[in-house]
Amino acid sequence: MKWVNLILILFLFSIQDLYAQQNPEFLNSNYFLLESRINSEYSAEHAYRDTTDDGEFPNPKSVMFKSMMIPGWGQIVNRQIWKVPIIYGLFAGVGYYTIHLNGQYQDYRAAYYNSFPDNDDLRFGPTPGYLEGINANQLQSNRNSLRNQRDFMFVVMGLAYGLNVLDAYVFAHMRSFDVSDDLSAKTVIQPAMIADRSPGVSLRITLYNR
Repeated sequence: MKWVNLILILFLFSIQDLYAQQNPEFLNSNYFLLESRINSEYSAEHAYRDTTDDGEFPNPKSVMFKSMMIPGWGQIVNRQIWKVPIIYGLFAGVGYYTIHLNGQYQDYRAAYYNSFPDNDDLRFGPTPGYLEGINANQLQSNRNSLRNQRDFMFVVMGLAYGLNVLDAYVFAHMRSFDVSDDLSAKTVIQPAMIADRSPGVSLRITLYNR
């Protein structure tokens, strides 16, 4: 059927090219009216599709702000509720490990401070039993290492929060893209006005879901 339409269009072109030599203004006006009619129908069809899509897919910026306020909210709006336990599991794991590192850092700081004879005020608390008798240099090295690890976990927590926002924002954009196996291509060949108001042919390829 498409080949028949193409042959008919080419046949009409051949006839109108002969007629254009005698009356070019009439030919240009006919092409202009035909092109405008086809383009208006095409625009109306896609305007209806865009209106339908706006009601179906959420606004990416709105999803982003919701994820910033409450982590996981954007994933729920995107209908990816299965990601919410992963997000909060990540937060819980990072938070627990941060608390563990901070507790060890507090112990080594107290042990290092109390390792000097002049520091007898127990400013950071008593020395834990498992740290008694350890060299002061080793206590200082471990204290600094634990402090750096704890501070880095704060950065990881911030990255996890940012990843939650980014995931919701990007997927809100990607939801409007159809990646199903039922995609088809629609080819439209139609008259068009090209350079110098000369008649020609335009080719439009549209992807749609069968």
